[in-house]
Amino acid sequence: MNRTLQGYCYLACAMALVGSTVVASKVIATGLPPFTATALRFALALPCFALLWRLTGARLPRLGRHDWLLLTAQAIAGSVGYTTLLIAGLQRTSAVDGGVILGTLPLVSAGIAIAVLGERPSRATLLAIGAAAAGVWLMTRSGAADGGGSLAGNLLVLGAVLCEGLFILLHKRLRTPVPPLALSAIMSAIGLAVCAPASLAEAPWTLAVSAHALIAVAYYALVPTVGGFLLWYAGAARVAGSDAALFTAVAPVSAVLLAAALLGERLSAGQLSGMACVLGAVFILGWARKPAAVTR
Repeated sequence: MNRTLQGYCYLACAMALVGSTVVASKVIATGLPPFTATALRFALALPCFALLWRLTGARLPRLGRHDWLLLTAQAIAGSVGYTTLLIAGLQRTSAVDGGVILGTLPLVSAGIAIAVLGERPSRATLLAIGAAAAGVWLMTRSGAADGGGSLAGNLLVLGAVLCEGLFILLHKRLRTPVPPLALSAIMSAIGLAVCAPASLAEAPWTLAVSAHALIAVAYYALVPTVGGFLLWYAGAARVAGSDAALFTAVAPVSAVLLAAALLGERLSAGQLSGMACVLGAVFILGWARKPAAVTR
């Protein structure tokens, strides 16, 4: 297997694991409150990242106050905000709907860059954002009609995607680049510090916590979080940046298929149409950016 094909396999597996977090979050939502589950996720993932950091000998560059503030904001938005809102949203909506909305991340990131950074959108970008919006609308309308989803739940999941988009935006504002492994360890540490006190307000010791929810948290922390990190960066090191971006389309497909297979959720015509619109939007955006790609 050549280096590029190997990279494609790593990226596809990484994004399939990202999609599986939607199903894991749906299971978690039935047995644990959001902040408690998120704190447990970081408590399990942090030692793994710290060990990998030590084994690789990676060093943290000297960071100023500006960068530490940005890293803290990244952790609150992309780590805490994303996970808690995703779990809270999936308490109210279906995993299929959540998976399709997850697929809008590249489009949401592009929209944030336009709104906040003042970037001028190309026609392809506007077309992609429009297609993604149409897909989410089709899916939401269908889910509400079938009783499997809710507008409030879908909005919470979309809020999670917005938090992840803010994470990407804030990362671009760092003055000193932070190595990926160090960044993941820092995000986990700050996320745990933020979630631990918040989880006390949820009084988890008074709840009947299910074993399935605890297993799902352990899976989320160790497989998609740590394993997905290793797979993604192993793949990204072997292929062009534009090609890597296209593999984000695997995540919603994985989420939808796993929701149907493992949770028994039904796929309506509207949800399938919505997913097709979102996937089409991701590919439009990916191909439009291809000429400007750089090799990682």
